[in-house]
Amino acid sequence: MAMATRLRARAHRVSPTNEPVWVRWSLILIGLAFMALFLVMPLVAVFIEAFRNNIGGFLAALSTPDAQSAIRLTLLVAAIAVPLNVVFGIAASWAIAKFEFKGKAFLITLIDLPFSVSPVISGLVYVLLFGTGSVLGPWLKSYGIEILFAVPGIVLATIFVTFPFVARELIPLMQDQGTGDEEAALSLGASGWQTFWRVTLPNIKWGLLYGVLLCNARAMGEFGAVAVVSGKIRGQTTTMPLQVEMFYNEYQGTAAFALASLLALLALVTLVLKSALEWRFGEELAATGRGH
Repeated sequence: MAMATRLRARAHRVSPTNEPVWVRWSLILIGLAFMALFLVMPLVAVFIEAFRNNIGGFLAALSTPDAQSAIRLTLLVAAIAVPLNVVFGIAASWAIAKFEFKGKAFLITLIDLPFSVSPVISGLVYVLLFGTGSVLGPWLKSYGIEILFAVPGIVLATIFVTFPFVARELIPLMQDQGTGDEEAALSLGASGWQTFWRVTLPNIKWGLLYGVLLCNARAMGEFGAVAVVSGKIRGQTTTMPLQVEMFYNEYQGTAAFALASLLALLALVTLVLKSALEWRFGEELAATGRGH
């Protein structure tokens, strides 16, 4: 008995949650210093440079034709890419979490592909598919359909790099919930669509919202893939990240940082919304995550 007591006491002393106070504070300070150096300071610098010429210079930089065109195009691309990714994400996660079929592991691997492939490479893939040396490119151009160096190419590249976000948010959630609720609804006479709208969708609404927020932020901030397929035609195919680079290379610092501050603000708003939802609906989120 005494030996067991000593062993328990020793295990309690070496527990990583019972380290000395100075160790815990050192780890906290290291984490805070890292965040301040690599996250907070760059964000603060962006906003300082954006407002260096006061609010008037900031608004003037954003009101230029190039900046306005970039903002409109970015919003248009996000408005197309995000809903399509929502449809794909729900369909893919529903199939993976609720059904067993051959090729399931391969489908999961394909969903993760944009995380492991450079966005520049994904842009080059579309150049190979729709470029002048491809089969599809000249054929589509003969019908007046432009993919590369046009809005369709930007939308396709954006969809490719962002489609894992919704699916990856929903797959573990739906797997954790299981199929009990759907089976109960079907046994009570509900149709497939009724089961989806009244059972499945309400159960995943918060995970879906998180995925939409992350997908939208990435869609608006994507640079590599869009840079390859857009051609960077001023006033036509330049999104906000591309226009920031063009302004900076042309020594228009105020305009570059003003546009960059909008992208930074988008990231902050996304983070605040996610945190607010977790705080406001924390208990419901926990219940949903347990599958009730």
